[in-house]
Amino acid sequence: MTGSVHATELLLFFVLLQLIVMIGVARLFNSLARHLGQPGVIGEIVAGLALGPSLFGHLFPDMATMLFGRAASTPIVIISQIGLILLMFQIGTDFAFSHLRSGQHRATTMWVGLASVTAPLILGILFGWFSADALAPGIDKWVYTLFCGVAVAITAMPVLGRILGDFGLTRDVVGVIAISAAAINDVAGWMLLACVSAYATAHFSGGFVLWRMGALLAGAAVLWFVLRPLVDWLMRMFPVTDERMAPGLMAIVLCLTFALGICTNAIGILTIFGGFAAGLLFHRHASFVEAWRRQVGQFVLVFFLPVFFTFTGLRTNILGLTSAADLGWLSLVLVLSVVGKIVPVYIAGRISGFDHWQSAVLGSLMNTRGLLELVVLNVGYDLGFVPQKTFTMLVIMAVATTVMTGPLLRVLLPRIGHVMNERVPAL
Repeated sequence: MTGSVHATELLLFFVLLQLIVMIGVARLFNSLARHLGQPGVIGEIVAGLALGPSLFGHLFPDMATMLFGRAASTPIVIISQIGLILLMFQIGTDFAFSHLRSGQHRATTMWVGLASVTAPLILGILFGWFSADALAPGIDKWVYTLFCGVAVAITAMPVLGRILGDFGLTRDVVGVIAISAAAINDVAGWMLLACVSAYATAHFSGGFVLWRMGALLAGAAVLWFVLRPLVDWLMRMFPVTDERMAPGLMAIVLCLTFALGICTNAIGILTIFGGFAAGLLFHRHASFVEAWRRQVGQFVLVFFLPVFFTFTGLRTNILGLTSAADLGWLSLVLVLSVVGKIVPVYIAGRISGFDHWQSAVLGSLMNTRGLLELVVLNVGYDLGFVPQKTFTMLVIMAVATTVMTGPLLRVLLPRIGHVMNERVPAL
């Protein structure tokens, strides 16, 4: 018994030490990124990379092994996954479906959304197909290829929304179309990810596929006809006052979110999609969303998100890309990802009547990937269909395409007559 208590205390000591390092370093890099004019989340992503084998593990291998071990410990893995479920809940609550119902420039939004998904998806699939033999030998070629396609196709709506706010574009027509198209992109991206992950893990007998499709349809019906009215009832029973929610409401929301995670896992879809589905149930209730953001959201961003980024960073070894072939594949996926977003969106903008510079701004905005890209990559890595080198290349691509958005906007926005009242990014 004494030995068991001692082992628990030792594990707790190291987990707390890991959390201190993760949260402290993430906040430091967050502040540094904001001072450099980048969203703070970029600094936190870089902090996660810095704590892994790309920097800290390379310079101080013994210390890194002592602190993090050779792989993330089970408690850190669990904490990161719980954080990801809560983060997906918040992403669901932030979905601005009202933009998609707007009549103004609806056709442009649809064209831009379609272009921002289709072209990079095709290019990502081509990259996956032709790189599979070199980068993913022994892995199912189709699944690897599909994960590459989804990873290249996705746009990070939460980070994009913050960039629009930072540059004063939330009411500008280009900004509204960009965030609306990003919503379409994200819906398509998450559906693609759900399908690919289901395909990757399923035993494709006819009966199994029919059962899963039936379960998905039944789940959607329950969400719309049962849980949606139940949430409306909850909002009446536990009204949000003074931008604060009752503890009872918070407990119910957490239980519902985790329960939906269990349900999505049971029907063969990743647990995190339960969090996203729960968020969609609450997104219409603006007072709740604001109260959640104040009472819970900040804790999720400050505590859970750095754990997820470090968890990703421990898997990413930039220094492992040493051969000319590795650097060639990295360069190729960077070019395909940037060109595959900016050029098709630019063309869609021009076809829809925007001038050259407006279309260029639109393409630059849609090139933002950031956090959601990392979610896709971690799913592929956990399932064993995205090998480490490809994982590292695509993490670098996610960071690079997000970092370049700010500088591009500073060059392009004056060209469209936009007066920048730029704020230091808050996240």
